[in-house]
Amino acid sequence: MTRALKLAARGMYTTTPNPRVGCVLVRDGAVIGEGWHERAGEPHAEAHALAAAGAASRGATAYVTLEPCSHHGRTPPCANALIEAGVKRVVCAMQDPNPLVAGKGLAALRAAGIETEPGLLEDEARELNIGFVSRMTRGRPWVRMKIAASLDGRTALANGRSQWITGEAARRDGHKWRARACALVTGIGTVREDDPRLTVRGVRTSRQPLRVVVDSRLETPHHARIVAPGTLIATATDDASRSAALRERGAEVVVVSHGPKVDLRALLDELQRRALNEVHVEGGSGLNGALLQAGLVDELLLYVAPLVLGNAARGMFALPVLEELQGARRFRLHEVKRVGEDLRIIARAEV
Repeated sequence: MTRALKLAARGMYTTTPNPRVGCVLVRDGAVIGEGWHERAGEPHAEAHALAAAGAASRGATAYVTLEPCSHHGRTPPCANALIEAGVKRVVCAMQDPNPLVAGKGLAALRAAGIETEPGLLEDEARELNIGFVSRMTRGRPWVRMKIAASLDGRTALANGRSQWITGEAARRDGHKWRARACALVTGIGTVREDDPRLTVRGVRTSRQPLRVVVDSRLETPHHARIVAPGTLIATATDDASRSAALRERGAEVVVVSHGPKVDLRALLDELQRRALNEVHVEGGSGLNGALLQAGLVDELLLYVAPLVLGNAARGMFALPVLEELQGARRFRLHEVKRVGEDLRIIARAEV
């Protein structure tokens, strides 16, 4: 199963909106076939493994990181393929949270006389598909917020300069997290100050995530580098002329308003409707604070550099003043790792 999980991770940047899945076929103690799901619309992991094993699949055990599917989508059901190949045992890491499957694949295998064993390395499999699980069980993507900060929690100098707080290794690592996301979200303030492209660089991937700008008053300059095909401008302003200028450059404009502001929860609903699993936020303190206040941040991805910028420098979140510690937003540490000269901290919201 460990090998199957490693295979599944090869689809880290390409399988969206589908889950990342790996499969290993074993017979008489030897691996006879393996595969992974490479991209949506192409054969699933089980199909690749069965093709590699051929006739030797009969009587084999399949180790697969997710319950074999039981429905017809763009590809045939994997449960049927395993039955037809004569596999005698299927060990899967976790049940598929997709309501179209959700135990039906395992039930079909058992009905055909195949032994099933779910739950092996389930936590690891869930981590690999945390966004897919979130979308299937909660109806919204997994929201990961990336912040680069100093030891005293500052993200930029008072004048806005922030290049570069963290070192090159941390910046390279950050692009890997960008690459696995389905959408990259930033705010109008970041667009005005930094004019970012918000693209994945330095990572071998065949796709770029959807770029999203939260821009309540539709102030994104039509000449900004981010304004291009593959960019969505989320606004609260129905301004035909400004929208036309942005659309002329290839951007898409959608109105998701809550009064004068973008409705962030409605924006996530829109991204869920587009079958996006993981949303990666790289914004300023305003957007960061608004998402945190709305309870929409699932995970903080913090890169902490060993330097101090001082009280006048910019902070991570624009939030109301707290009078009591009980009102603090609480997270639990999930992982702490050194990346180059910096620390990478992954913290998850307490539920």
